[in-house]
Amino acid sequence: MTDRRGPLRYAGRVAAVALAAAFLGLLAYGLATKSGDTAIDESLSRARPIPAPPVVLPVLLAPSGAPAARRSAAAAADGRVSLRELRGSPVVLNFWASWCVPCRDEAPVLERAWRRQGSDGALFVGLNQQDITDDSLAFTRQLGGTYLNIRDRGNSVARRYGVSGLPETFFIDRSGDVVGHVIGVVSARQLRAGITAASTGRPLGIRTGGEQRSAR
Repeated sequence: MTDRRGPLRYAGRVAAVALAAAFLGLLAYGLATKSGDTAIDESLSRARPIPAPPVVLPVLLAPSGAPAARRSAAAAADGRVSLRELRGSPVVLNFWASWCVPCRDEAPVLERAWRRQGSDGALFVGLNQQDITDDSLAFTRQLGGTYLNIRDRGNSVARRYGVSGLPETFFIDRSGDVVGHVIGVVSARQLRAGITAASTGRPLGIRTGGEQRSAR
């Protein structure tokens, strides 16, 4: 009788290698999906601005209450906002969610800075993600939010920006390039520095802020 153990043993090894490769591939994909793109932080770490990933999302809260509100209100008039529509103005893009406790602590800092600006100031855009609409609207009402907020039902935009938790804030200059990133609750000082960087186009780089909640 022919001994088939050799071919069977070889086939078993091939199957084991294939399974291991598939597992490593799934693991790598999972890690990449969770951590998101690192291009922004890699570029900022070298003091190089980088084009902001495109954002086109529905409006959660139309802007009001500040001299600069008219400019972002025009972009929000059709119920959707694209970052491209805000070109020509410095932009503060803040990722948040109602279930994020640090976001609640940070919100008044952002709101005060938004209201204190002149008509030519930076445009503030809150990007609400992975949240329930009613909860996110209740959050903005409770905290008196008046700057533009848009909504991503998932976290696809956050992954493109490399967001690992909430809150995180990005500063985008007039030409649409990211020039700064604060990870965690942004302080008033960091906010001023980021707005200056966005207004002048000079890279701020990456800064560590206060507390942060892991993204879901």
